[in-house]
Amino acid sequence: MSQSLDLPKLGTGPSAMLRPPKELRDLQEQAPVCKVRTPAGDEAWLVTRHEEVKQLLKDERINRSHPDPPSAPRYVDTPFFNLLITDSDPAEATRLHREMRSLLTPSFSARRLARLRPKVVELAEEMVQALVDKGPPVDLHAEFSQPFALQVLYELIGVPPEDRMHIVRMLGRMAVLGDPAAAEEGAAELFGYISELVGRKRGDPGEDVISRLCEAGLDDERIGTLAAGVLFAGLDSVISHIDVGVLVLAGNPDKRDAAMRDAGTMAIAVEEVLRAAKAGSSMLPRWAAEDVEIGGVTIRTGELVLLDFTLSNFDERAFDDPERFDVGRVPNPHLTFGHGVWHCIGAPLARVELQTAFSTLFGRIPNLQVAVAPEDLKLESGQLSGGVLELPITW
Repeated sequence: MSQSLDLPKLGTGPSAMLRPPKELRDLQEQAPVCKVRTPAGDEAWLVTRHEEVKQLLKDERINRSHPDPPSAPRYVDTPFFNLLITDSDPAEATRLHREMRSLLTPSFSARRLARLRPKVVELAEEMVQALVDKGPPVDLHAEFSQPFALQVLYELIGVPPEDRMHIVRMLGRMAVLGDPAAAEEGAAELFGYISELVGRKRGDPGEDVISRLCEAGLDDERIGTLAAGVLFAGLDSVISHIDVGVLVLAGNPDKRDAAMRDAGTMAIAVEEVLRAAKAGSSMLPRWAAEDVEIGGVTIRTGELVLLDFTLSNFDERAFDDPERFDVGRVPNPHLTFGHGVWHCIGAPLARVELQTAFSTLFGRIPNLQVAVAPEDLKLESGQLSGGVLELPITW
């Protein structure tokens, strides 16, 4: 790309709640594909509209390879995003991606989720009961959303109870932006722990992701990479959607009551939470393995492509009145879980978690209210998650 100095600069700090920032909506109206500067200072192509995002998610020329990985343009400078580039050879990157999906998909099968669902319900009921016992006000983010999502992932992955708080600390360090040294230390500590856990699982396997990967014959490093990826991919998004979903549903009692009518209605409402209830944006960084023409521009080989799912979910070309939160929106072709070969394999579990969280919270605490105005909520800054720092609730 040409070294343009006046490109729109993307940020990583707090942004508008429940809708994309005005600056990004302006870019969406300007063009489906816009050149921007990333928080890391590199140039990239931001894909702003639903149709173009969906089209590139099906295009194998946009993938996780780069001809020179060390010099590849970055979205943010953190060890986690360095893992996104899997190879310099596009064919090998595609092979690794397909292998990853084939290795992890059985852990999210209907049969596995049927076995896991009672544990998810049990965790939700125990944590909500603890909230009731404590009494208002409580911080839902710290005392329900975060621990609930973490405990479900720990059950799935196979992290023993005595190690779980240790993982929280390592993940927090690894996700910090602006302190590469601390993030590198967190990453090294996390992978070291997972390698040690893999050794234990080889001798005492269970019904979990790490045990399945051991049985597949993978080496410790590959298992560590896959397990860390599941943790990152399955944690922050679920936490954020629980928090912001509760905020929206509690603030709209008629929509909350509609969602609570039955499981089928709640499932439809959860899809709208997934589409619209997000603090900040959801960027999927990929690189062009070949020149790609789309949206009136040519993306050159090696250039960074940012697929913004949150922004595309508010595209008026794909959704009627996208600013309106509609718990009965059908159809709802949101791209929160991606599409095609980039569709999130953990989507079924995330849906179970959200449906269980909302049904349990509002079923047990029907008069639950957020204790502060949405504009007064504190949002994450300097972290990859970009969600709320706390969500005070009362009843």
